[in-house]
Amino acid sequence: MTDNPPPPIVELCQVSRSFGDQAVLRDVTLPVQRGETLVIIGESGCGKSVTLKLLMRLMEPSTGQVFWSGRPIAPLSDRELSRERLKFGYLFQMAALFDSLTVYENVAFGLRQNTRQSEEQIRNTVRDRLRDVGLSLDLVEHKKPAQLSGGMKKRVGLARAMALDPDVVLYDEPTTGLDPIMSDVINELILHTRQRGDVTSIVVTHDMNTVRKVADRVVMFYPLSRLGPNDAQIIYEGTAEAAFDSPDRRVSQFVRGEAGERMMELAAA
Repeated sequence: MTDNPPPPIVELCQVSRSFGDQAVLRDVTLPVQRGETLVIIGESGCGKSVTLKLLMRLMEPSTGQVFWSGRPIAPLSDRELSRERLKFGYLFQMAALFDSLTVYENVAFGLRQNTRQSEEQIRNTVRDRLRDVGLSLDLVEHKKPAQLSGGMKKRVGLARAMALDPDVVLYDEPTTGLDPIMSDVINELILHTRQRGDVTSIVVTHDMNTVRKVADRVVMFYPLSRLGPNDAQIIYEGTAEAAFDSPDRRVSQFVRGEAGERMMELAAA
């Protein structure tokens, strides 16, 4: 007799989300296993960033349920939700640092709000997390976000996301606006973050270099406006390598960056 496998660490179950009359997600089921790196790809507007917000319950589904470690989160009280959400780190697309705070204060913010660590302990944690992303506390401690390059902002954002040692880290377009070298630095940091412990990573990206480098599993969403009423919105699930040879031309053309039929659709619109 074998033990039952553990439930997914996070899961969407038959989730739909609409904004007024505009449906963005429809009947999406997406389990994420503990310790894996899932990469979500697809055209702009197909619900990728919405999916991240639903997984962290920064947004409510219109229908369906979200589960954390097998537990539905809809019944959680505000207090329970706040406590459980500390298990998540979120790297926003534009880093979303607090402009009025220094680098040190940005990374220390969650520690001060949610722990009883002494200031000395907080300082040590901030130093360690900045070191993890290749930054020296002594060099950046007093800088404000406006004084940082795009790559440095992303790295400070990741240090802040990792400050509370989360179980799950969500990355929304982590390499957007970065040059190829800094993009690869961020990709290496995603790998390093996973290697630090049993961390689950969920990455939304258009960057195929990121897909190839970090993904254990890739899923591709498709815009509902170009699907039939009974078509599944997730049109691909598998490895990064197999996506490039997918028999579904929508998938292979997207990951190869080939306009193909999509260009014809836009021209005819």
